Amino acid sequence: MNYRHAFHAGNSADVVKHSLLIALVRALQQKPSALTLIDTHAGSGLYDLQDDKAQRTGEAVGGVLRAMANSDPLLDTYRHAVEAVNEDGDVRLYPGSPCVLAQLLRPQDVLILNEKHPEDAAVLRGAMRGSPAAVHQRDAYELWLALLPTKTPRGVVVVDPPYEQTDERARITATLAAADRKWGHGVTVIWYPLKDRDTHERWKQSLRRLEIPKFLTVEHWLFDAEQPGIYNGAGLFIVNPPYAFMQELPPLLDALRAALAPDGHRGRLTAEWLRP
Repeated sequence: MNYRHAFHAGNSADVVKHSLLIALVRALQQKPSALTLIDTHAGSGLYDLQDDKAQRTGEAVGGVLRAMANSDPLLDTYRHAVEAVNEDGDVRLYPGSPCVLAQLLRPQDVLILNEKHPEDAAVLRGAMRGSPAAVHQRDAYELWLALLPTKTPRGVVVVDPPYEQTDERARITATLAAADRKWGHGVTVIWYPLKDRDTHERWKQSLRRLEIPKFLTVEHWLFDAEQPGIYNGAGLFIVNPPYAFMQELPPLLDALRAALAPDGHRGRLTAEWLRP
């Protein structure tokens, strides 16, 4: 599955991913010690929802525009992140993970972004101008391991690939296994699309064999029944989620599910441990 950020900016997957990412980082920031935030597949950083790529799919209508129109206060922090890159209440620009993470930085925190695609990397540098972020243009999986353990006491690695390569899941699994050996206490967030339930279940089986103790899986199925051969939703694997985040998660997931449910569907947004 090819999932280039620009074509899907602001869709339901982005709303869930960025809402949970904000909650996760804020939970970690309840302690004063510094955080290193690493985004291995950063994309362009900022997206124009009126651009041809975004208009071609129109997915923002069922994502960020639904969330912005929703009144649930649990979505306020997400809405504020979107409002921060727009003016006059008009949602034209969408902040990718780099812009969302940059908004969360404290003076002691570090932000490291990586994008291998040359054109996207150039746009990313422009989008992050004026921020303290360091921007790299390297193989994502090589960088992931090279920067571990982080120089700060704690850190978060965000892995958000386009799934263009047939071996993407295998590379993630192998790199996560190596990362866990180097940095067993670190927090890792891995985004994935949900298209084929059988393929996804096989991947979860291979991840279970890594025997990582605190391995959460969050899954957002948009439709009440699986729709074969199409995009059905997305999820996040989260390694070592902090306690404060877990306490806030159930009501946030319910608010997101209700806000993003397609017409005629209730949808399902759940969190469970990969190894009970």
